[in-house]
Amino acid sequence: MKSFSRLLAAACIAMAVFSCCKNTSIDGELRDGANSNVIVKLLDVNRFQVLDTVATDASGAFKYSLDLEAGKPEFIYMFYGDRQVASLLLQKGDKVSVSTDTLGAYSTKGSEESLKLQKVENEYNSFQRDLARIMAQDPEPEKAFSRRYVAYYRDRLAYVMGNSHSLTVVPVLFQQVNPSLPVFSQATDGILMSNICDSLKTVYPESRYVKALEKEAARRMNVMELNNRISKADEIGYIDMALPGIDGKETKLSDAIDKVTMVYFWSSTAEQKMFNLSSLVPIYEELHPKGFQIYAVALDQDKSAWAAAVRNQNLPWVNVCDTRAEGSPYVMSYGVIALPMAWFIVNGEIDQDAKVSDAASIREYIRRKL
Repeated sequence: MKSFSRLLAAACIAMAVFSCCKNTSIDGELRDGANSNVIVKLLDVNRFQVLDTVATDASGAFKYSLDLEAGKPEFIYMFYGDRQVASLLLQKGDKVSVSTDTLGAYSTKGSEESLKLQKVENEYNSFQRDLARIMAQDPEPEKAFSRRYVAYYRDRLAYVMGNSHSLTVVPVLFQQVNPSLPVFSQATDGILMSNICDSLKTVYPESRYVKALEKEAARRMNVMELNNRISKADEIGYIDMALPGIDGKETKLSDAIDKVTMVYFWSSTAEQKMFNLSSLVPIYEELHPKGFQIYAVALDQDKSAWAAAVRNQNLPWVNVCDTRAEGSPYVMSYGVIALPMAWFIVNGEIDQDAKVSDAASIREYIRRKL
C-alpha cells in the first residue's frame, strides 16, 4: 500500500512538473458550442500549423496550454470547424481568457497584443465589406473604391508608424485589397517595411514573423532598385542577362525578346515542373505563334537535374541555368525572393504593373498585350 502511495505521489509530482512546463495558457469559452471541438492553429508565416484539437465541456468551456519561447510571440488562431473564431498574439507567460461563439464574435482578456490584433482584423474586415458594397451599389464605383482605398492606406500607415514595436504591424503590412493588389503597394513601401523591420528586430530579433517581413522588405527594395535601374536605362528597358543553356552556350535575354517576353525564374522541383506542363506549355503553344516568348532562368546548383527536367518535359522555350542559385546577381537585379517568379517585357520594356497570380491570369494578361 505504501508503495502504491509513493507511486501515486510521484505521478502527481510528474503531472505538476508537466503542467508547469506549459508557460502560456488560454481559458476559453465557446458559446453555443457545448461538447464540441476547438481546433488550435499556429500561423507558420504563410500557412497554418495545427497544434491540437481541444474538447469543450457541457458549458462550452475549454482550456489549452502551450510553450512559448521568450522573445518569440506567436499568432495563435482558434477554429470551429473551418471557421476562424478567435485570433491571439501570445507571448511567454500570457494567461488569456477568450470568449467566442461559433460564428466568430469574440472577446479577449489578459493580452494587450491580442486586443490590438482583434482591432486590426476588425478594421480590415470592415474595409473589405466597404469595398464589396461599393462595387455592388455605388453609382461611381471606381472613384469610391479609390477614395476608400486611399483612406484605408493612410490609416494603416499611421497605425504601422505608431506601433513600430508591435508584431501586429506584420499582418497589416501583408494585407491585400485583392489577390493581385497589396494594401501597401507603393514603390516606396519597401523602405517603410525595412524601417519597421529594423524597429521590430530590436525587440524580437529571432521572431519568424520579423524574419518573414525582412525577406519581403528585401524583395521590395530589390524591385525598387530594379525600377530605378530601368528608369535610367538608355538603350533597353530591362537588365540584360547572358546564361548558358543545355549545350553550354550562352543565350542573352535581349536575343530572346519578342512582343511579350516572360522572364521566368524557377527551379526544377517537382511542384514547379508540374506547373510547366500543366500551365506554361499550353499557354506557350497557344500564344508563341502570336509573339509570346519565355526566357526561363533556372536557379539550380545541380545543372544535370535541371537539364534532365528540360529534356524530359521537352520544354519548347529558351531555357538557361544559373548554378549560382540564390547567389546569382540576377536574383538581386530582378528582386527574386521566392520561386517561381516572373517579369513581363512588353515591346522592349518591363511592365512594372503586370498583375498575375495563376495560369488563367497569365494567359489573359498575354492575350491583352499581344
